[in-house]
Amino acid sequence: MKTRFTETFGVEHPIVQGGMMWVGRAELAAAVSEAGGLGIITALTQPTPDDLRREIDRARELTDKPFGVNVTILPSINPPPYQEYAQAIIESGVKIVETAGSNPEPFLPYYKEAGIKVLHKCTSVRHALKAQKIGVDGVSIDGFECAGHPGEDDVPGLILIPAATKALDIPVIASGGIADARGLVAALALGADGVNMGTRFMCTRESAIHQTVKEQIVANSERATQLIFRTMHNTARVADNEISRKVVEIEKAGGKFEDVRDLVAGARGRRVFEEGDLDAGIWSAGQVQGLIDDIPTCGELVSRMVAEAEALIGQRLAGMIG
Repeated sequence: MKTRFTETFGVEHPIVQGGMMWVGRAELAAAVSEAGGLGIITALTQPTPDDLRREIDRARELTDKPFGVNVTILPSINPPPYQEYAQAIIESGVKIVETAGSNPEPFLPYYKEAGIKVLHKCTSVRHALKAQKIGVDGVSIDGFECAGHPGEDDVPGLILIPAATKALDIPVIASGGIADARGLVAALALGADGVNMGTRFMCTRESAIHQTVKEQIVANSERATQLIFRTMHNTARVADNEISRKVVEIEKAGGKFEDVRDLVAGARGRRVFEEGDLDAGIWSAGQVQGLIDDIPTCGELVSRMVAEAEALIGQRLAGMIG
């Protein structure tokens, strides 16, 4: 399947495994890339820039196909050494970077000089236009259905994707609510050049998260998420569990971030993924859980999606004409 995205970023299929904290490790990224998609290592999952260098080397041992690295820049009391992480990416010879969070403009000259293509995650058309203006090579547009931070506009993909593709000249990747060939074909029909899947790739054999979490994703319906931090204007969609329900309760009672800080600590969320304790902390998952009913390898998932998408386009949809 050839699109502007596959041609610009040099991958076989228009399917991206977006960066995910504690999930985007070498095994998963390499498996997605080996299957013909674009796998992405999450930089800040690695404790130091040197650890990131080693993780990139591990991915290279597993695949010779292109993969990227995600760098998410968020406000922090003690920010990570972002410049050093960027330097590690450049020196390692990675040619694709996924940026998210704050404006990536300060880092673009370094990436461009190194011949790196930049895919920036956005949650609105206005932010995507700004990203295009500063020179990114493509954007990933996150609809309200997505896991993680969907922004504050509450615009679902069915509206956001065509709105973005109408306004932008660079390739657009649709993100949020996509788990199979139907989502891929729908995104292409709405004008996108490919899709980004997070929750779906969490639930694959090569994903390093605990088997119990994968099985819970399969068991969950599309209603099994909570929106936290709504009152703080920093909305996050996470899996429905004891902790996320408690956070929502505290917010509704007028609580501030200080009142939920310990509940939402990243270390607690990491325990969910590593130990399989589903109520240890908050963990990201999208509404697309309701469409996931198996735990395939990345190779099986990507090849199935592409084959079924081709059949949908060439048979079912084509058969509706004439």
